[in-house]
Amino acid sequence: MGDIYSEAELERLGRMRPTIFPNLLSELGFCFSLVLSQIMAEYFISGFNVLLPSLAEGLDIPEASSSWPSSAFALTAGGSLLFFGRLADRYGGFVVFAGGLAWHLVWSLVAGFAKNALMMYFCRALQGFGPAAFLSAGIMLLGTTYRPGWRKNLVFSIYGACAPIGFVAGIFVSGMTGQFLDWRWYFWIGTMLLFLALIAAVLSVPASIRRKPPHPDMSIDWAGAGLFFCSLVLIFFAINDCGHAPDGWRTPYVYVTLIVGFFVLLAALYVEGWVAKEPLLPLSLFRIPQLSSLLLGLFCFYGVFGIWLLYCVEYMENIMHASPLLVVAYFVPFALGGIFFSLIGGLFLHVLPGTVLLVISGIGWLMAPLLFAIMPLGASYWPYVFPAMICGTLGMDVTYNVTNIFVTTSLPERQQGLAAAVANSVLFLGISFWLGWGDFTSAQVHGDLRARYQAALWMAVGLAGLGLIIMVLFVKIKPAKSEVTVDEKEGGSAGSAGSGGSGDTELMPKQETDIGVNGRDGNDLQ
Repeated sequence: MGDIYSEAELERLGRMRPTIFPNLLSELGFCFSLVLSQIMAEYFISGFNVLLPSLAEGLDIPEASSSWPSSAFALTAGGSLLFFGRLADRYGGFVVFAGGLAWHLVWSLVAGFAKNALMMYFCRALQGFGPAAFLSAGIMLLGTTYRPGWRKNLVFSIYGACAPIGFVAGIFVSGMTGQFLDWRWYFWIGTMLLFLALIAAVLSVPASIRRKPPHPDMSIDWAGAGLFFCSLVLIFFAINDCGHAPDGWRTPYVYVTLIVGFFVLLAALYVEGWVAKEPLLPLSLFRIPQLSSLLLGLFCFYGVFGIWLLYCVEYMENIMHASPLLVVAYFVPFALGGIFFSLIGGLFLHVLPGTVLLVISGIGWLMAPLLFAIMPLGASYWPYVFPAMICGTLGMDVTYNVTNIFVTTSLPERQQGLAAAVANSVLFLGISFWLGWGDFTSAQVHGDLRARYQAALWMAVGLAGLGLIIMVLFVKIKPAKSEVTVDEKEGGSAGSAGSGGSGDTELMPKQETDIGVNGRDGNDLQ
């Protein structure tokens, strides 16, 4: 394929609007529905941590259990992403995307009516299935619509830029509701926004995508999905609860849960490797160069994010005595920096190697918790908190964009749901797994509250250093340039939707497109 299509032609195709969109307005509507879903996923992650003190007071949540509502959301999301990714590959992305939004909407509404801590834990856990569905399906829709190139880089960068917007939107709404209204309005406002996202999806996703036939030859590993999810719940429960159990790891229910979880995990691996016709994680996935090392590094980086987010908010509220609204103001640079880094990164993804960008983001991951860990008592905002916010958003947004583009470009069209699920699973599982270890580390310190926070933050620093070492030594990702898709490389039809071709202009032989390339006709940037 590379000998048939010139570099200039591939560059032109990478800039063109997919032909499923009759005009720019329809493309913008499609992208709006997807980026709003991304905003809402972040809304319910970040804002909940700011709301937690008000929530704990209203529902009598003990301090020892304060990390559970955050961990439960991340755990159910991370544990079910692969399953929903395969569902999207089997039945189509739109059905799973819209269903995930509807599910998240219902349980966000119910959470606003929670009467006790147990009901809140239950609602937060069930909420997590919503993002697991619509994030995997949303990235699948983007990955199958846009082919590798400038336009895909830009769209994914805009998608990534909405993460910090949702992050700060969640903090802003939780701060406002916590200080001026009732905490329940945080969930109800989120419900309204989810309803808007659902309506936008129904109205804007092209009919050709909604009616896209499923892959009837693809099977779902139901047993493997159930066993994997149960094993993760058991193992992560033990990790998250051991720090506050009466005898720590020696507490019977902790080590019994952990042992049972590992046996269930072994059963899941057996089903995946020797029983399932099409496993959730096919071995072919790990034959992609750099992917295994990349996922390991990301698992560390996203763990840093979970620890940093929880403990920097608690540090600002309990040590710096900042009000909820002041915490919102403190996070404004995080949002603005995230938009800047995502959009600027989109302009350079085809120029700079992905490895360079990941190393830069790794430095951001390292500095964000370090600045809070070394912050002296009475320190002001500008020398420590402000640069920590810039470093935090540098780490998160650059990492997220590079990962999504690399993974979706490396897999064929029929596995785009899997690609999206893998990219997001490592995010949620990294948060939930390492948040438990951060809580355990904090609980081992018997000093004042500040010393406990610092212990968890120093652990995050070490975790960031480990992730950075992995990226430097073992991950080599080239620039995200315009190129043929995976399906085209494997000999698929010229118009196939592999990694961004469901609506692309059909590829034409080199000699037939020279005039178009030189004349810049078509839908280039319209």
